[in-house]
Amino acid sequence: MKDILNKAARIRLLIFDVDGVLTDGSLFLGDDGQEYKAFNSRDGHGIKMLQKHGVIVGIITGRTSKVVEHRMENLGVTHIYQGKLDKLPAFEELIAELGVTADETAYVGDDVVDLPVMRRAGLAIAVQDAHPLVLKHSHWQTPSNGGRGAAREVCE
Repeated sequence: MKDILNKAARIRLLIFDVDGVLTDGSLFLGDDGQEYKAFNSRDGHGIKMLQKHGVIVGIITGRTSKVVEHRMENLGVTHIYQGKLDKLPAFEELIAELGVTADETAYVGDDVVDLPVMRRAGLAIAVQDAHPLVLKHSHWQTPSNGGRGAAREVCE
């Protein structure tokens, strides 16, 4: 645990996946094809608290959604990478743009598509209900499932 706390103390950038991390992974579709997602308000509060303490927050997600764009805008998250099934190039671009190192970056994921970034980030975090391989390759697992307060636990 001490090693994890040491890694966490160096973090300047926290990146979240969206589906399965900031949401529970459910997709709701209306008759008109409109996509809806449910976000946890406690997670949003945690993100805002972290930003107040100077930690930069970003997202890298495989899907593209206006709902995600609106939620991130509401939270003041401006580093938004959507439609990135290969997430590592977006990760490298973001840390270069911000002038932070991989060791100063934490990544929160839930599925195998997140593994390349998790292996590169200084602190790899998996939500409780993540894929078994993601759990195996994480430094820490949240007590809560994705979309159910896991992001808040990371922020605290």
